[in-house]
Amino acid sequence: MKNEHVRKEKPPFSYPVKVGHVSANPITVRLEADERERQGLAKLWQVEAVDSLKAELQVVRWKKDGVRLKGRVEASIVQACVVTMDPVESRIEEDLEQIFVPEGSKLARIVSNEAAEMVLDPEGPDLPETFAGDTIDAGEVVAEFAALAIDPYPRKPGVEFADHLESDPNDEAERPNPFAVLKDWKKD
Repeated sequence: MKNEHVRKEKPPFSYPVKVGHVSANPITVRLEADERERQGLAKLWQVEAVDSLKAELQVVRWKKDGVRLKGRVEASIVQACVVTMDPVESRIEEDLEQIFVPEGSKLARIVSNEAAEMVLDPEGPDLPETFAGDTIDAGEVVAEFAALAIDPYPRKPGVEFADHLESDPNDEAERPNPFAVLKDWKKD
């Protein structure tokens, strides 16, 4: 995700943080989406409803000119069951940690070895995100972490897909042989 200074459209959940005002001492920030923001998030995430979205973050200076956001995101959403289309309530609880550095910072560059291969640890920390200007959007980061935790295939408890067979796979008479057209073909 890139926090761009100029946007076509404001994100549904936004909390701008001026980088110049962030100190080396952690500041705790509590964010909560209001009704209008929750409706915008529901539309963006393509869910039936967002009942709540809250986050508690610590905002602190990171190295010389970076910013670290660390905390917890909690949300309650309503989605449609993929089997019955009935509403399914889901609870999201995610830890959040994201580091931002200015564009062009040496800290945002990917370190590669001599063979120009990138060495990334899948369990390691994420690479720092870059930002332009003097502001990062903590609300957008919270919304992104919540969105990534949404179950793409929600199901009501106890509901399963019914097995569906078009025909019996053991019935050889009905299935055409794909090589039947080659039986009369001979090589000269």
